[in-house]
Amino acid sequence: MAAIRRARTGTWDRFAASDPGLLRLMAGLRTVGAITLTLAVLALLGTDVTHMVAGAMAAMVGTFAIKEKEVRGQAVTLACALPVALASMSLGALLHAQVIAGDVFFVLLIFGAVYGRRFGDRGTALGLIGFQVYFVSLFVRATVDTLPELYLTLTVAFACSAVVRFAVVPETPQRTLGRLREAFRARLAQLVAAQVELLDSTPEELDKVLDTLRQRTARLHEAALMIQGRLEEGTRDAATAARLQRRIADAEIAAERLGVTLLNARSSERADTITLHLPHAPVPVAAHRTPTEDATTGTLRRDLNALHLLIARPAGGGGGMAVAHVRNRLLGYRDEEKLPTASPATQDVFRGIGEAARAVLGLRLALDGPQDQSDDSPATARSREEFDAEDVAMAGLDEEAEEKAGDERTGLRRPTTRAAFQVAVGSTLAIIGGEFLSSQRWYWAVLTCWVVFLNTASTGEIMVKGYRRLVGTVLGVVAGVALAGLVGNNTWLAFGLVLLFIFGMFFTAPLSYALMSFCVTAMLGLLYTLLNTYSLDVLILRIEETALGAACGIIAAVLVLPVHTDSRTDELLGTVLERLRDVVSAAVEQLSGGPAVDLLDKARDLDTALDDLRASTQPLTHPITPLRVRRQTARYLVALLETCAYHARSLAATAELVPYSKTVAADPRLERAGRRIARNIDVIVARVVDENTRGEVTAGASIASILDVDDTGTPRSGTVTYRVLRHLQRLDEGVVGLARPLDVPVAGRNVGSTG
Repeated sequence: MAAIRRARTGTWDRFAASDPGLLRLMAGLRTVGAITLTLAVLALLGTDVTHMVAGAMAAMVGTFAIKEKEVRGQAVTLACALPVALASMSLGALLHAQVIAGDVFFVLLIFGAVYGRRFGDRGTALGLIGFQVYFVSLFVRATVDTLPELYLTLTVAFACSAVVRFAVVPETPQRTLGRLREAFRARLAQLVAAQVELLDSTPEELDKVLDTLRQRTARLHEAALMIQGRLEEGTRDAATAARLQRRIADAEIAAERLGVTLLNARSSERADTITLHLPHAPVPVAAHRTPTEDATTGTLRRDLNALHLLIARPAGGGGGMAVAHVRNRLLGYRDEEKLPTASPATQDVFRGIGEAARAVLGLRLALDGPQDQSDDSPATARSREEFDAEDVAMAGLDEEAEEKAGDERTGLRRPTTRAAFQVAVGSTLAIIGGEFLSSQRWYWAVLTCWVVFLNTASTGEIMVKGYRRLVGTVLGVVAGVALAGLVGNNTWLAFGLVLLFIFGMFFTAPLSYALMSFCVTAMLGLLYTLLNTYSLDVLILRIEETALGAACGIIAAVLVLPVHTDSRTDELLGTVLERLRDVVSAAVEQLSGGPAVDLLDKARDLDTALDDLRASTQPLTHPITPLRVRRQTARYLVALLETCAYHARSLAATAELVPYSKTVAADPRLERAGRRIARNIDVIVARVVDENTRGEVTAGASIASILDVDDTGTPRSGTVTYRVLRHLQRLDEGVVGLARPLDVPVAGRNVGSTG
């Protein structure tokens, strides 16, 4: 039974790690549940198939459109949504026979729905519901005579959506945050498991293991960002949120640092940390050597597996003194005298294991509260005291709320206004072209034009999204042909498959837009079967309308207030660099003895900006991009920035130890290194903003020589320099590396390296 239970737990952990917070699973279940309940109620009321289809579509949009995190906000938006849906359905029925007036209103409705995004989640939801319900009226060919039944159908659909949302599949910020924390723990365990594989991998296996290591490092970072985005609503007070945010950041940085030290230990040379961020990056030749099996390697493997056990074991999972003994042994590696006799690179790995064990202990204390301390070793007791000191220090900081700068752009420069005009023009073109293809189903072109603008901000993103939708639609048509023959006249089998595809839509949406489009098109084929309007010609028309809608969207994006991909990426690149400078400058100032500031918020802003940049470069890095040089440059820049962000997060985490740590002291000499890095970033930002700006990045001597360390070239243990010198060196090298592909002149030459 114990083996079965462990296997079940392991399977669930893998699933939880693949879907952080079970957000996709809950979204799919909630939507399918709302549709199922709606269909059941409408069937009991004796509603015909056409109105059941309308009810299913209304329940779907009434569920997925509402994205607010607080339950009260969801309830208010849902209450406002029903009148909006009724009004939209009424206008759709009234304008059913008025072709020109109906088309004009549809364009105005689209403009208003997109413009409404500027009012936050509620404005976005109500605009989306208004548009989609009007689309439903076109799909079921609503008329004034059918309005009473349609009103009843919409009321039932929104009522069922409310029941499922608040009673059947309830979702609260606290519950979501709890699941996200479990996903973070599972992904952390997976990352450590990949590090064990890295230790034991043969030269033939190394490239594959490194790909796994990169993927799991990125997925852990993704989970950390998702948690940070839900801390305010999901915790009882600001102090708890700050404590949890700190522990999550500590665990992420410790795990990432452990991977770097392991990679270094596999090579006689220092491996560049970019290896962890750039897919298919070349691995140093020396790293391909087969690890020799000796006592130290065996101890290292044992301790990595022990660390995995500490992470994977849930709170209260048993183990007692055995688990405490393992934890005490790993935390002992934080003391220099307890490190095994080995090469400096291997000793770094043991230090990394000790820091990772400390981070796991801190995470457990933040998530599960105080634990039994009877079996603590001196090293474990000291770690607990450090956490207590951190909590006191955080409580003592002035709680000054930072006022985030809002979008200062106005008029046509505001993203929502620009997008509204673009979608309106694109939809007008789609209506005109769609009418030529089909006077009955022209709205498919409009729908495609609408969706390619959702969550996109540049012409390149719109082109890639249109391409993915077309690919998914073509594949969905093939599936629709097969399913139509399978279903025949079986209404409930068709509805069952519709529910399956709807679940697939929401479960795959964040992973693959093409796969989601496939599910949408296959579902529509089934709906046409239910409405007795299915034919192969209809599905082929669906492809034509989709291609037309995507083309109209791209034309509008190019001609109407265009935002070119290069301009968008340059803007976001400048933002990332500015936030990188802010984090590094503030961290170095605190490391040099300056006042304590909230570095974690600055680091989170950097991560958010980097995620935005990564998304904006997708059109440049997509396989269909013909410009291979630009694709390689974009991937290289993002990888370098991810490396710099890792070192900046590590600096920030170390800097926050300075005000209350007994073993880490400030070093005023670091300020000089921080000034050079900040100045270099400023030069690069100025060049990104204006290509005509003159300025040179300074490379010169290494950070180690700037700091004038002791005769052996190594800072004394016990100073903060000992912990941060490598991060500063890598940051300096990374910033200089950014200068070259951006055509910023580099003065001097980087000599010497701390590794």
